[in-house]
Amino acid sequence: MNEHSKTFLTTLREQARQSGGSKRIEAQHKRGKLTARERLLELLDPNSFNEIDGMVSNSDVPISDNPSLGDSVITGFGQIDGRTIFVYAQNFSVFGGSLSQIAAKKICKIMDLSIQNGSPCIGLIDSGGARIQEGIKSLAGYGDIFLRNVRSSGVIPQLSLILGPAAGGATYSPALTDFIFMTQDISQMYITGPKVVQAVTGEISSLEELGGTSVHSSKSGVAHFSSNTESDCFKKVRKLLSFLPANNMEEPPQQLFPQDFSVLTDVDYQLEQIIPDNPSEPYDMNEILQRILDNRDFFEIHSDFATNILVGFGRINGSTVGIVAQQPMSLAGVIDIDASVKAARFIRFCDSFNIPIITFADVPGFLPGVEQEHSGIIRHGAKLIFAYAEATVPKICVITRKAYGGAYIVMSSKGLSGDMNFAWPHSEIAVMGAEGAVDIIYSREISNSDDPGQKRSELISNYQNELMNPYIAAKQGFIDEVIYPYETRIKISNSLAMLKNKRDQSPPKKHGNIPL
Repeated sequence: MNEHSKTFLTTLREQARQSGGSKRIEAQHKRGKLTARERLLELLDPNSFNEIDGMVSNSDVPISDNPSLGDSVITGFGQIDGRTIFVYAQNFSVFGGSLSQIAAKKICKIMDLSIQNGSPCIGLIDSGGARIQEGIKSLAGYGDIFLRNVRSSGVIPQLSLILGPAAGGATYSPALTDFIFMTQDISQMYITGPKVVQAVTGEISSLEELGGTSVHSSKSGVAHFSSNTESDCFKKVRKLLSFLPANNMEEPPQQLFPQDFSVLTDVDYQLEQIIPDNPSEPYDMNEILQRILDNRDFFEIHSDFATNILVGFGRINGSTVGIVAQQPMSLAGVIDIDASVKAARFIRFCDSFNIPIITFADVPGFLPGVEQEHSGIIRHGAKLIFAYAEATVPKICVITRKAYGGAYIVMSSKGLSGDMNFAWPHSEIAVMGAEGAVDIIYSREISNSDDPGQKRSELISNYQNELMNPYIAAKQGFIDEVIYPYETRIKISNSLAMLKNKRDQSPPKKHGNIPL
């Protein structure tokens, strides 16, 4: 290779690295944001990024004079913890990261490679939306990307990192992916900007109020993770991937911890002390999860949204499990619309990627009220039923305190093909709470008695003893075993080992019709 060729290639590579120019790169830093290339280098393992299409251009300017080589997106592949990852990062320094036809083709090439090679695909989003100058060509590019998002769904994990604006139609590619990460102060997602909102509705709102990180993490439920900094965001991405397989044909990676947290002989008698004697008193379900999972590590997802239900990943004996659990500290752990959707989506992800689902149920029922009924609690609650019934991965349920009514059925019961169902000795399984049941069934008997208060108390006690204890459900085969709390980890471990080779095929069909 002659010196001229070497010099020319070196110059072009430097041009691509400085794409957009130093002033725009400096402007990006002044906004408190890393550049697209800096983000990729921090997210991926050191020296592992390989760029693809770095010299692609959307301009007629000669390549040697083009200040925007690569156009508005950087694409390629690298590694995270030694595993191959395909990535694209929108470059706000070039045309505001707007999507051009050529940028869309670059993204589609990466998405095609990721699905062909069975590796996760991560998009770093920082874009003003479609490139207006290109009109239909830009819009068509979004359609090409959306199609690949849908084709990749359930085949490879897809992650979206919102590290700037994601406006208009650009929000829908992230919305089609499995997990969305947002970062405080720099992330926005919105269909229409504040000016349009004001013009149409008369409401005035800032970008943050309209579609900032806190809004989508806690109110809309669009974002699964919220971070204070980009670096923190990248750490969460890396940790999430550590739980996931590369594709739907693989098993999740094993990660063993020190022996004192991973052997089957582990027992934790502190589990006996967590649930209060008063059945109406709340407790933190996180305390139970952390005492059962390896290394006391529960990686929660959607932590700020629908806080009455917990979902996330952990490990049992080094193997990934998905956790769905009521949180009695929030709304007493009732199931409402948001909790139904949150849990159903997570269950379907786990089922797609061969991750066993462990459910911890302490549920007094569905949230009553006109607002819930009018907003569709029946339709949304049905999503949770559908997700559990559809899932063919191992499903284990532990009832820790109460499981009432339809909510009992929903939470991975035998009726929804739950594989192993356990209950703690003090748990209650019934159509409804004893007080309400007695008031309905025995109202006349109570009112006609000499001492209605005493009679009611006796009837409640009898109802609890005769109809609500877990041994009645175990007698009928709806509970496989009543266990001591300290046995929970061992029972789950043994059940997972037994279910390791589970095969459960659904009847032939194109797909089910989940009540969306």
